[in-house]
Amino acid sequence: MMTPWFAPIVWEGTYNIEILNEQFRQRNVTVGLTVFAIKKYVVFLQKFLETAEMYFMVGYKVNYYIFTDRPQEVPKVELKEGRNVVVLKVQNYSRWQEISMRRMEMINHFSQNQFINEVDYLVCVDIDMRFNDQVGVEILSNLFGTLHPGFYAAERQSFSCERRPVSQAYVPHDEGDFYYMGAFFGGTVKEIYKLTKKCHEAIMVDKDNGIEAVWQEESHLNKYFVYHKPTKILSPEYLWDDNIGRPEILRKRRFLAVPKNHTAIRNK
Repeated sequence: MMTPWFAPIVWEGTYNIEILNEQFRQRNVTVGLTVFAIKKYVVFLQKFLETAEMYFMVGYKVNYYIFTDRPQEVPKVELKEGRNVVVLKVQNYSRWQEISMRRMEMINHFSQNQFINEVDYLVCVDIDMRFNDQVGVEILSNLFGTLHPGFYAAERQSFSCERRPVSQAYVPHDEGDFYYMGAFFGGTVKEIYKLTKKCHEAIMVDKDNGIEAVWQEESHLNKYFVYHKPTKILSPEYLWDDNIGRPEILRKRRFLAVPKNHTAIRNK
């Protein structure tokens, strides 16, 4: 399955993992996985790391980059050889929306100053998730995004993009190919640097103008992908929420939302 610009859409059965593993092992790649565990979101780290060790990039070198304001609460999880937890201390903000939007700024800063020297690819995900099946090198590409589980079969007019022209995240109703989830994207460090720089700059312009995009950094990510096409797209297998059911097309549920009380977690 391909997009009109010949980017593959990754579903179970569309790739040969043995061939891909041979290619990526010859290159000796290291993958960085970024997560933000701010305030009470640190409670999700244990399950996240334990399931990542079971299913994420098995057999490859991985750096878990954990952005947190509570480094003393990062759990000790047994890691396989070549896999490391790297704690990056950051400040928190009073509003969860502000924390969400600042992620682009922080990933951009560390991409330029640290990640570029340590890993080949970055995978940027939400922390309130757990791995449930294999997520391997089939996802890796120069720039990839993940189809939103609520919109993967929708027409573009119904996408949840920012529709106000005053926002830098504005996408007209007649533009946009897919609606992407802000909770799972990635690519080479160079491409993620460019993506996060553009999104952060746009977020700051909006902030100076007293505007906040409807879905914060996800809105800016979707705007970026309209004009900078991903070279690979991940199907909803790679980000699913069981609260919306299990359609027949979904043969794997690789990365799942963890049930939670949003209000209790976000405001403490």
